[in-house]
Amino acid sequence: MTKLDNLLIAKKKFKSRLIVGTGKYKNMSECAKAVKLSGAEIVTVAVRRVNITDKKKPLLMDYIDPKKITYLPNTAGCFTSEEALRTLRLAREIGGWKLVKLEVLGDKKTLFPDMLETLKSTEVLSKEGFKVMVYCNDDPLFAKRLENVGACAIMPLAAPIGSGLGIQNKTNIKIIRSQTNLPLIIDAGLGQASDATVAMELGCDGVLVNTAIAKAKDPLKMAIAMKHAVLSGRQSYLSGRIAKSIYGSASSPIKGKI
Repeated sequence: MTKLDNLLIAKKKFKSRLIVGTGKYKNMSECAKAVKLSGAEIVTVAVRRVNITDKKKPLLMDYIDPKKITYLPNTAGCFTSEEALRTLRLAREIGGWKLVKLEVLGDKKTLFPDMLETLKSTEVLSKEGFKVMVYCNDDPLFAKRLENVGACAIMPLAAPIGSGLGIQNKTNIKIIRSQTNLPLIIDAGLGQASDATVAMELGCDGVLVNTAIAKAKDPLKMAIAMKHAVLSGRQSYLSGRIAKSIYGSASSPIKGKI
């Protein structure tokens, strides 16, 4: 990756295009090691699950330095606009965070986003000065609406959260890519390194990975794999793939053949 190929979110530059979640690890030490090995410069933090009262329990900040790694507070576990708004306003009061990740879930079984509540929340937060990265369905129409009400990044799911199914609808991702200049980051559903490569080859600006790393048999090795998968996919996309053909094409020229 060249120095000029940075990920730009809300006017802030990041060298890494891999965002890592901080949930589901065996412990915070393992989480911190995985983040370091992944090369990620942004980590998501579920505000509703952060320990701010019990001094006996470990603090994430003791393991991942917020001065070196950008914390991205998110609204994991929120099922209404009111819950999400209250959670992110609290995050702003606690840590002064304005760059946030919004997710408003609509169903406890699939964890699909409630797009009407998500759209409403995005508009309110944007007007309040938040820089909102939005978890959403892979719906090109809603993705455009989110952009129109002030989202700073579009984050469509690849598949249900934690499912590991990989990208289920490449066509919609391509459509979203073609119609927005905002950062497009795949969020949720990736299961292995090749899924991250595919996302990047589709033209996505980055991927967010949590479960695929945290619940791998060896999270640290998977963190490294994801790092290289994102780099590989990005370079492949920038290189420009060959055109597809149903016919063969000789690797060696026929002219001058003996």
